[in-house]
Amino acid sequence: MKSIPIKLSFAEEVKTFVNIVNRYPYDMDLRAGRHVVDAKSILGIFSLDLSRPISLEVYTDSCDDLEKDIEQFKI
Repeated sequence: MKSIPIKLSFAEEVKTFVNIVNRYPYDMDLRAGRHVVDAKSILGIFSLDLSRPISLEVYTDSCDDLEKDIEQFKI
């Protein structure tokens, strides 16, 4: 598993992020404090507090291609 800190501030960023992560077959979650949602769910993401950084948890060891695609969201 790999954990990547990210920041999503605007609705358009969330839409772009979801479109990117849906291209990959691995399971992914977003964690904000004690709340965890499916990273591929746009409604789940909007239920999180987006004013704070969140952690993308990818359940695979080799996700370099994904990391490159989401570079704009990493902090």
